[in-house]
This record gives sequence, structure tokens and C-alpha cells, in this order.
Amino acid sequence: MDMAAESGVLRQHLIDPEICIRCNTCEATCPVQAITHDSRNYVVDAAKCNLCMACIPPCPTGSIDNWRIMPIVRAYSVAEQLTWDSLPAELTADELAAQGVAADAAPAVEPVAPSLPAAVSGETAFNSAQYGATLPPWSAAHAYTNLYGPKAAEKSVAATVVGNVRVTEVGKEYDTHHIVLDFGAMPFPVLEGQSIGIVPPGTDDAGRTHHARQYSIASPRNGERPGYNNVSLTIKRVLEDHSGKPVRGVASNYMCDLKVGDKVQVIGPFGTSFLMPNHPKSHIVMICTGTGSAPMRAMTEWRRRLRASGKFEGGKLLLFFGARTKEELPYFGPLQNLPKDFIDINFAFSRTPGQPKRYVQDLMRERAADLAPLLADSNAFFYVCGLKAMEEGVVLALRDVAKQAGLDWDTVGAAMKTHGRLHLETY
Repeated sequence: MDMAAESGVLRQHLIDPEICIRCNTCEATCPVQAITHDSRNYVVDAAKCNLCMACIPPCPTGSIDNWRIMPIVRAYSVAEQLTWDSLPAELTADELAAQGVAADAAPAVEPVAPSLPAAVSGETAFNSAQYGATLPPWSAAHAYTNLYGPKAAEKSVAATVVGNVRVTEVGKEYDTHHIVLDFGAMPFPVLEGQSIGIVPPGTDDAGRTHHARQYSIASPRNGERPGYNNVSLTIKRVLEDHSGKPVRGVASNYMCDLKVGDKVQVIGPFGTSFLMPNHPKSHIVMICTGTGSAPMRAMTEWRRRLRASGKFEGGKLLLFFGARTKEELPYFGPLQNLPKDFIDINFAFSRTPGQPKRYVQDLMRERAADLAPLLADSNAFFYVCGLKAMEEGVVLALRDVAKQAGLDWDTVGAAMKTHGRLHLETY
């Protein structure tokens, strides 16, 4: 906690619930586990926060960058913050004075160095999130963000559903849809790797308006249909929580049930770091599971369109794609039709009857001879997207590949983070 003992005040770090899109980036990044959440809000524990600022750059909306000068005895508790729908007003000078706080007693924000990754500090735990880049590749295009949202000039924009197709085998429990939204004449520029927020209609059990749910864009920058103002999303219908308890995801079921012609309220776009390089010779390694394939599809399709134009000679494209079975893997059919000299595809299935479980990190270790040169190549970029549970295994696999090739992972990992070469987007 950032306290001034002699004045009894602190500069308390808070998250704005109105513009937070609950992407979990802040909690995953925080090296001291000061950020937590419930089904509604993400909040900061003042007793744990050391103002290291590690969570500030990755936040796609800026909701994390909020502060309040507070008497220590009145610091907002975690329980209190979890009830908020908006940030409380800052205390006035008179209100602070009434609490015995002098006008010049407020502590400044003094950032401290974030904790080193466990592999560097010598601890036994491994914090994979510490290696994730918060800067985009140097050649990435400029990303526009927060054009529409709770605090933007335009609160949200209405998009029209122009397509809704199931992209996993019918009859299987893993129901995933490819949904296309058209923005008409409303400007909505996006890049591969960005995301948008969908605002479900209605209210929750407490009568409060549903907050937006974040979805990665699955189409390239010139649209799902080239030259049209549209985007596509890859959305899995959620029918149970992480513990297996039956529950219908509010936004996912709403989106999967949409019909062509329906209207959807959208905010965003979001994201300034998980962007693909524009340099034509750059190499891209994509590692994903399930609907984490959305940004990988966008990047692959943009490269495919550039190649089809006859004016582009791209670097290598490697895809490591995991699912429980072949039938549950989105876009399996279209992936089979991509030229082998265009993209190197590696599938990992963990629930194929009669076969041993295989995960993306297993395939990465098998392809160590191909990945090691890319780890050392400053023009190669790695993207990881999927469930949070996969992140540690993937980064550990990269570490093992580096070590096997005689590379120092601490040096390589730090350089990849600094130069925007390793991007982690897990949830």
C-alpha cells in the first residue's frame, strides 16, 4: 500500500467499472496478486497494491488508470468496490480536511519495479504473464481504440447481423458460431488482434444493465467481406462454468441465437498491443485453443489476401491449434484448404478416443528445431490466445525450446517482451 504514515493518506488505485470490459488482463499481469474480481467487477486491493504500474500498459480501455486520494482509515475495501457501477467522486479539499488530511499531504504515485518473473528471481513458481509484451510489433499499423463506449462521445453503435454460421460439427456440445456484424455508414476501423465489446440486452438478477462482453475480431482489417464495413467474431455458446456447473452465458447465448437482420449494440474497438506486424518478411507463430483462434484467423486471412494480390512475399506462418477433438475445433474444414507452402498447421487434440492426450505445448516441443531459430529472430512474433490454463504450459515450452537450443531464456524472454514479440491474450 502506498501510504504516507505521517499524514495518514494514500493514493488509492481503482478500476472504473463503467469502461472496464472484464478482459482479465490486469489480474493476469499483476505480479503481487492485488487485483481480483467477481461475476461483475474487477477491483484492486489497496493492502496489496505496490503501484508497480505493471497493469497499466496492457489495459485496452484505460479503465485501470484511476486514482483517489484517501485517508487510510477510509480506503475503499475490496467488498465495497465490488458493489460499484461507477467510480465514486474524488474527495474535495474540504472533505479531506475534515478527515484531518492537509492539502499538501497527498502522496505522489511513486512507481516501483514490478516483480521479476519467477524464473529470473529464483523462486519455484513460474509467472508466465510477466513475459507478455505490452507494446505492439514495431511495424504494426496504428490502432484506433475506444471510439464507442460508456464514456465516449458515441455511447455505442448498432451493428446489423449479416451472418451467423456454426463452425463446429452439429450435434456436438461444443457449439461455436462465426458471426458477421455490419456497421453500415458508421466508422468502425479495426485491425487484426483487436477486440470489441458486445452489450447484451436486459438486466442481471440485481436489475442492473449487463456490462459488455469482450470478443476478439476474427476478420482482417478490410472486413469479413472485403471492402465492406463489417467484422466477424468467433463465439462459443457457454452452457457451464469452469467447475462444470450448468449455467447459460448471457452474452454468448444471446449472440449464438441471433438471426440475420438483428441489431447488436457494440462498443470499442479495443487493443493496442496484440497486433500483427506489417513488415512483409516478418514471421508469425500463432498458438491457440478453441475460440482463441479468432485473432489468428484474422491474421492468417490478411496474409492470405496479401499473397493473393501477387504483391506480397511474406515470412513464415506457423499455427499450433488445440481442441478436445477434431469435431470441436472451429474452422477445421477451411484450414485444410490453405496451401501448405502458405501456412504450417499443427493440430493438438486432447480427447480423441483411443489416442493419448496431446496439447499445443507438446507439439511445440516436437517442433523445437523449427521454433528455436524464430525465438532468436528479431523479426519473428509469437501470439498466444485461449483459456488461461494454457498460458503457462506454452511459455514453459518456449523456455524449454530456448534452453535446448543453447539460448538463455531469461535474456530471450526479456527481449521478446521489450520488443513486442511475445503476446499473451488468455482468459
